[in-house]
Amino acid sequence: MFDIDLRSDTVTRPSDAMRDAARDADVGDDVYGDDPTVNDLERRAAALVGCEDALFVPTGTMGNQIAAQVHADPGSEVVADADAHVVRWELGGLARNAGLQTRTLDAENGIFTPEQIHAVCHDADLHRPGTGLVCLENTHNARGGLAVPVDRIRAVADAAGAHDVPVHLDGARLFNACVALDVDPAEMVAPVDSVLFCLSKGLGAPVGSILAGSEAFIDEARRLRKLHGGGMRQVGIIAAPGLLALENRDRLAEDHANAARLAAGLDALDDLSVPTPETNIVVVDVSAAPFDASAFVDACADRGVGCGAIDDAHVRFCTHRDVDRAAVETALDRIETI
Repeated sequence: MFDIDLRSDTVTRPSDAMRDAARDADVGDDVYGDDPTVNDLERRAAALVGCEDALFVPTGTMGNQIAAQVHADPGSEVVADADAHVVRWELGGLARNAGLQTRTLDAENGIFTPEQIHAVCHDADLHRPGTGLVCLENTHNARGGLAVPVDRIRAVADAAGAHDVPVHLDGARLFNACVALDVDPAEMVAPVDSVLFCLSKGLGAPVGSILAGSEAFIDEARRLRKLHGGGMRQVGIIAAPGLLALENRDRLAEDHANAARLAAGLDALDDLSVPTPETNIVVVDVSAAPFDASAFVDACADRGVGCGAIDDAHVRFCTHRDVDRAAVETALDRIETI
């Protein structure tokens, strides 16, 4: 294991308070709707993002897959960025789970233009499936934790709405975007039809995500969660840490500051090129170095620093609540020796 683990913000350990909350949680059978802790989490989460209702799901991937199935009919198209999480990292689930086709576009600066949406959305006809869903991502993982402004989300949603196409927001790191842009979560989510956000990325919960939308949307999502095997029982023991995770939103600014310091330190090293991050994801270009990304990752690992290769030329570091400024400085000192 790494003593400075910057592979992802999913590697955080639950705090003592979260462990205590899990032990002491009031529980019931959630499939029957009887778990008071889950019910409380869903109510608070829905209110936080300004939605009518919310659903606790085990993972963000399950939440995205359920959302696509609720919104789009089998055989229809989902419009998504070519580098979106739902395209690159969810095992082709849109096709396998939902029977959906993916129409990928290059989303400049992490999000489509209205013109792209108008050009790609179409009704079903004798030869073609119709457009069933537009999927956005904020922050955009593969594009370096890019925080997408709400006005650009609104512009895309308005364009999709002109074609009666719903919009789902994969907001796995939604609150990183909200903190970076100083936007209220409900304002960020208002233009879209549904949103997914993770409790275990950045917020420090050991497990779990939230899918939110209208009451009718969540009613159908609850059925599909059962279909996917996500209908759990005394879930309060993992929902209770999620309630505490919701209170960790403001401290994400600390992760962003640490990411900026890490990026600046890495960029100062020979052969590395690192843009200033907007949130907590640092992408290092090693294409000018005498080693590829995998070799760089291995060398970091040998020095107790965890990171991950994106491709042959790029490496990702991700700051989080378990890595403070002192650890960032130590990581830089170790990486300088590579």
